[in-house]
Amino acid sequence: MSHNYEQADNHKLNGACIPASCWNQEVFIDEVLVGHRLFDIKNKIAPCKPRIIGVTKYFGLEAVTKGYKAGLVDFGESRAVDAIKKINSLPKEIRENAKFHFIGHLQSNKAEKVVEYFDYIHSVDSLKLARVISETACRLNKKEKVLIQVNNTGEEQKFGYSKQQLELEIREIIKLSGLEVVGLMNLAPLGASELELRAIFRDLREYRDFLEREFCITLPELSMGMSNDYHIAVQEGATMIRVGRKLFS
Repeated sequence: MSHNYEQADNHKLNGACIPASCWNQEVFIDEVLVGHRLFDIKNKIAPCKPRIIGVTKYFGLEAVTKGYKAGLVDFGESRAVDAIKKINSLPKEIRENAKFHFIGHLQSNKAEKVVEYFDYIHSVDSLKLARVISETACRLNKKEKVLIQVNNTGEEQKFGYSKQQLELEIREIIKLSGLEVVGLMNLAPLGASELELRAIFRDLREYRDFLEREFCITLPELSMGMSNDYHIAVQEGATMIRVGRKLFS
């Protein structure tokens, strides 16, 4: 059975995913190999230059330290407690210079710690969560950069706003004083063909353009694409790609 490493924790059901007991394992990470793989990814998507987020959520501390030395500055995590422990264990240089992205489903009761430690939250999927993040950010005297997760495939097992619900709530979200809403995020289905992937990524880009026109806002970021489909996502407008296996496995 093949595992979808980057999607597991953003599904409501946990079938065909890496068991939680296997997450965050310390394995040897070859800095040189990560550097070569990062170079290959950049070459494959040139001349586009999206932000490459190294998804380290399934790996231990060494993935972050070796990834940073290889040239990565953005890291994606999704389990709040484990991620915060990992961040606190990093050398000061990495803590101060790296950017940390929370890319998994976020429960409201974990939002306070996530806002404290993460630069971006990619998975805002309700007005309730947006309000909790904003209130926490205001207490911490910061503006949290967030992306709204859109379920534009209609899959019941995935989290994320439907387009219809987002259009009802986006005015409230963008008014929240502790948030800087910078874009949209989505997850493509497992096993989708290239034609299907292109349509899904293009649809999110076009929907972003619609929201900008309809609500007079700017949403510069599109977080789309993972290890198997990042090159297609970039061709369809991704400004952030979330790559784990392709770099670290």
